[in-house]
Amino acid sequence: MESLRVLIVDDEPPARERLQRLLTEIGSIEIVGQAASGMQAIEQIATLKPDLVLLDIQMPDLDGFGVIEALDTPPAVIFVTAYDEYAIRAFEINATDYLLKPINRDRLKRSLARVREEQAQERGTGEAAERFATQFTPLLENLAAQGRYLGRLAVRGRHNFLVLDMDQVDWIEAHEGQIIVHVAEKTYPIRRTLAELEARLDPGHFFRAHRSAIVNLDRVKEIVPWFQGSHKLRLTTGAEVELSRARGRELRQILRW
Repeated sequence: MESLRVLIVDDEPPARERLQRLLTEIGSIEIVGQAASGMQAIEQIATLKPDLVLLDIQMPDLDGFGVIEALDTPPAVIFVTAYDEYAIRAFEINATDYLLKPINRDRLKRSLARVREEQAQERGTGEAAERFATQFTPLLENLAAQGRYLGRLAVRGRHNFLVLDMDQVDWIEAHEGQIIVHVAEKTYPIRRTLAELEARLDPGHFFRAHRSAIVNLDRVKEIVPWFQGSHKLRLTTGAEVELSRARGRELRQILRW
């Protein structure tokens, strides 16, 4: 049997050690690395290209969902959780596998068998690239529907990845085929769509001002009349963002201006 290349991601050393021991007992597994944080996970997935990631959900810098959202095409993932029951329901609905801590050996073995079976089918049909759309996108949409909004966003800096708290973000725009995140005077391109971001952002703080822009409402300093009944939003940074007439009517309801 061909070895399955596995990356273990958990911020707790005893949890990583237990997973390593269980995987060794099960056999036909190559543990290619371990990561203690979400950011380490992103970097190691890009470098090591594992077949499977055992991914903890609760981590201090970037949680397991943030890791998935930062990747263009995630590998196979088995989520690991201690208590997140509503997330477990989302996994069951969207057929993404999960393990409940403390990890049970037989349950882990069944999960690995499932991954092998799915990957064998993908090799036969060439559908590996569609995994994100068919598996992870519905999961993230389900979490958004449950009110679990994006709190942190991983972006690529000049030499590494950075984790932004969403309250740091001033606005996000679609420009020349790219999605650009604006934080003060800095900008970060990301590989997401505005529609995906809008679905995961807290509507109490982020507002789709125009088809090409989402603004942090806490950064809106002035609403400036423009032309033909439209307006611009002037942010605390001095940036100006177009507010369409249709979206302006909705913003009036929110800000009561």
